[in-house]
Amino acid sequence: MNLSPGQLDTLFQALGDPTRRAILERLARGPATVTELAAPFPMALPSFLAHVRKLEASGLVGTSKDGRVRTVTLVPGAFTPVRSWLDEQRALWEGRLDRLDAYVQTLMEDKRDEP
Repeated sequence: MNLSPGQLDTLFQALGDPTRRAILERLARGPATVTELAAPFPMALPSFLAHVRKLEASGLVGTSKDGRVRTVTLVPGAFTPVRSWLDEQRALWEGRLDRLDAYVQTLMEDKRDEP
């Protein structure tokens, strides 16, 4: 996986906030205006826009403006680096756990063989 330094950190920081994760969940159903996205959250619009900017800076969402209306959309493939990293970690830890299981099985067999 070829990521620029800090790219994975930026993605995980963006995903680390429950408000931003909720925004991404909503955008999974399709594009939405900032006003639509902000409606369920009890915060001032400038605070909400800071979340949108953080998501945009991470590359997870894109925005477009038509007059006074700003629309937010998910960026296709933006989650690929996160998924790739998680897949690598899963493979690493599954291998380690398999080796641990084999070691424990060997110890148990050795214990059974003792007089």
